[in-house]
Amino acid sequence: MNDDSILFLLALGPASAVGLYWMLYRYYRNTDKSHGFEHETHITAQPATGADADAKVNEVRGTQATQITGNNVGDYRRRVKRV
Repeated sequence: MNDDSILFLLALGPASAVGLYWMLYRYYRNTDKSHGFEHETHITAQPATGADADAKVNEVRGTQATQITGNNVGDYRRRVKRV
């Protein structure tokens, strides 16, 4: 083998690593396909208002209660519903 082929093989390694990195970067970032939400979408802001239907239901004072009333941690069939 001559010196030109050895140099070509040595240059092929870093070149292929850069190519693989660029391909994975483009694949996972999708920079050419992304949607510029801030630039392409117009949203009008409105002042926040409180609804009159909001009513105080219950009040817990102190840290005596160790559980929330009505929790369903142990009843997973009621907690997870099938679609």
